[in-house]
Amino acid sequence: MRDFSSSHEALSLNTATVRKQWRLDRIIEECARRDIRAISPWRDQVAAVGIDRIAAQLRATGIKLSGYCRGGFYPAGDAAGLRAALDDNRRAIDEAKLLGAACLVLVVGSLPGALDGRPLYRDLARARAEVRDGIAASLEYARTAGMPLAIEPLHPMQAAERACINTLEQALDICDELDAARTGALGVAVDLYHVWWDPKLEAQIVRAGADRLLAYHVCDWLAPTRDLLNDRGMMGDGVIELKKCRRWMEDAGYSGYSEVEIFSDYWWSKPGEEVLETCIARHKSVV
Repeated sequence: MRDFSSSHEALSLNTATVRKQWRLDRIIEECARRDIRAISPWRDQVAAVGIDRIAAQLRATGIKLSGYCRGGFYPAGDAAGLRAALDDNRRAIDEAKLLGAACLVLVVGSLPGALDGRPLYRDLARARAEVRDGIAASLEYARTAGMPLAIEPLHPMQAAERACINTLEQALDICDELDAARTGALGVAVDLYHVWWDPKLEAQIVRAGADRLLAYHVCDWLAPTRDLLNDRGMMGDGVIELKKCRRWMEDAGYSGYSEVEIFSDYWWSKPGEEVLETCIARHKSVV
């Protein structure tokens, strides 16, 4: 397993971690100042500054994109909604390509309207079928663009509104169906916040292998967790066996970035400088 104790060259920052403190252009400046060599930005953050400006800033700083957040949210209440989702995913693929992202992360969606408390239907099997068909359609376009797609399974607590793919096994079943030749065009983003609890996690990481392990997200699970969306822990503050999980990833062939992604009202209340310095220190000591 790689030794992170003397360097943070394998650290990537998911820019949601300091999204409440700074705009994306400032985040890139602060990362460059601290020699953080990779980020994973969100589409709304890019749009707020302008994609051409962000692309130029990335080139100037030499900062890479470990991923781009996000595509997905395929299910819809009618055919027009399904078509709109595919159109939006094509735009996301184009943006990821322009910015030089290593992959486009897919948060696949689930019962349409559930995020607003008004689900248009309750048929989870239908939602999963629409996700499968949506990924298949996006994959066809992504292949032409040369942009790998990374399915991110989300914790079952978010199965109704954000993602009906909730285990690494489910995500890999889709990969095996749609990309049986393992071309590298379709894989998974392993976010420990969402999968750390899974008794099949090690076996599914082995099953994925290097060609399907496209991204690796780290934070920690606090006990107790006070908010199911915005109470992620800083690495080392919770119960996830971080080093064990990274060993599994690297034994399976993963050699990419450890991407820190923390949605946290607590850390969003802290100065951005403090958050980044803490991320670096914890990356060296506990990741």
